[in-house]
Amino acid sequence: MESLITQSGGVTMASIPPRDTDILRRLAERQAAIAALPVHQEKAELWRRLNQLQPIRPLVWITELPWNEMNVNDELTLQTTDPWAQEIELGLRQLLYQWRHLPADMIVDDYLSCPLVVYSTGFGLSEESDIVRTDETSSVVSRHFHPQIVEPADVAKIKLPQVTCDAQATEENYQRMSDVFGDILPVRKVGKKHIWFAPWDELICWWGVQEAMLDLILRPQMVNEAMSRLVAAHLGELEQWEALDLLARNDDNTRIGSGGYGYTDDLPGEGFASQHVRPQDMWGCATAQIFSEVSPEMHWEFALRHELRWLERWGLSYYGCCDPLDGKMDIVRRIPNLRKVSMSPRVNLDRAVQAVGTDYVFSRKPNPAILAWDTWRPDIARQEIREFLEKARGCHVEIIMKDISTVRYQPQRLWEWEKIAMELAQEFAP
Repeated sequence: MESLITQSGGVTMASIPPRDTDILRRLAERQAAIAALPVHQEKAELWRRLNQLQPIRPLVWITELPWNEMNVNDELTLQTTDPWAQEIELGLRQLLYQWRHLPADMIVDDYLSCPLVVYSTGFGLSEESDIVRTDETSSVVSRHFHPQIVEPADVAKIKLPQVTCDAQATEENYQRMSDVFGDILPVRKVGKKHIWFAPWDELICWWGVQEAMLDLILRPQMVNEAMSRLVAAHLGELEQWEALDLLARNDDNTRIGSGGYGYTDDLPGEGFASQHVRPQDMWGCATAQIFSEVSPEMHWEFALRHELRWLERWGLSYYGCCDPLDGKMDIVRRIPNLRKVSMSPRVNLDRAVQAVGTDYVFSRKPNPAILAWDTWRPDIARQEIREFLEKARGCHVEIIMKDISTVRYQPQRLWEWEKIAMELAQEFAP
């Protein structure tokens, strides 16, 4: 079964109501005014210098918000009625909200993106799970997976995706956006930029958590065969993206891996041609966060040595997500084009700082649980950030607050966290 893997479907749609157009245009005008501010060029230069491993202050970015809890004074309440208009309105309102309340070091585009309409047949398997919710308005859920890879023969269920691009649907979306916004902000057709590569996240869904972890010991050959086959399928999909010219440069304010922006002088690669973006012109990433408690030796055997086949294709790489890598830097350093390393809240900070040093960007992930406590404690938030920055002094640091499941319906907690983080980032400027 084919699945759409970018935004904006390929359905020809009638004109939206004039009131919806007016609402969208007013929001776009606000984005255009913000994007014209000189601070964005200043912030872009800071991100570039960070990614060039130059000494600057820590940079801060907030992402993966619990938008279901963030609405204040109807700032996120949709006013359009057309489904297509509502999709765009939601994105505009969220961007404007973040700029107003928790901008940190974010950068606002001076154009609007029209994603290419791309389809993929998928990898032959899809998640089958029982889901438990604690908040019906939240997308954060608990899952119990139903294993589909049980016997060695089941590895063959992993298939090579077939990718297609619907040029007509893309053009229709582009023309429609241009009709609404073209005199306010330019509209650009945009290919694949933030490419998330986490094959173990997929295997766990198909294998089951406990079952997969046991099979690292009980059936290691089967695990390696599955990982090898899945990475090969991803590489086959990547080759199709490149052949179809679906890739887009991400050395801009695109999120890289689970971290911050990708501004750098080291991309695109040698021999770059603007009409054909290659993986070597881009940032790549990989992670095996389910391996947080797995030894470095097993992490290498069952994850990283396979992931290297993917990582070596890119110009620069980011590794890790929410897994503690402070005790695994010896194997992580085998990634030839590595520039950023994720460090979760659970690392031993002293060991992490020593292991990362000044060779990479230290992508720090503070613990979002502080935003979920019964009582908001900004003093503790300040203390945690300060203690980290004291220990990481001299490192190239980005602080990425993410995976925010809840703010207990008090978005002001996150607003205040942003102000605290930015105050301390300025204080720790070299």
